[in-house]
Amino acid sequence: MAKYKITQLKKDCIGCGACAAVNPDFWEMDEEGLAHLKGSKKVDDNWILEVNTLEAKTSNQEAADVCPVQIIKVEEI
Repeated sequence: MAKYKITQLKKDCIGCGACAAVNPDFWEMDEEGLAHLKGSKKVDDNWILEVNTLEAKTSNQEAADVCPVQIIKVEEI
């Protein structure tokens, strides 16, 4: 089964909310008005979440695609 890593460089988030709008199952806006990847862990300056379904990969790729500052990456691991 394939695994995928979702990475967010939160420090560069502009708080537009596009990711949370297209994928509220994984994304929310935090108290500072920035996007937060639900269930993720902070590693250095990145927030990382590993998922193992194609649905999760696809919905997070959509969030990455709508991000105007391209701070969301989805990759197979």
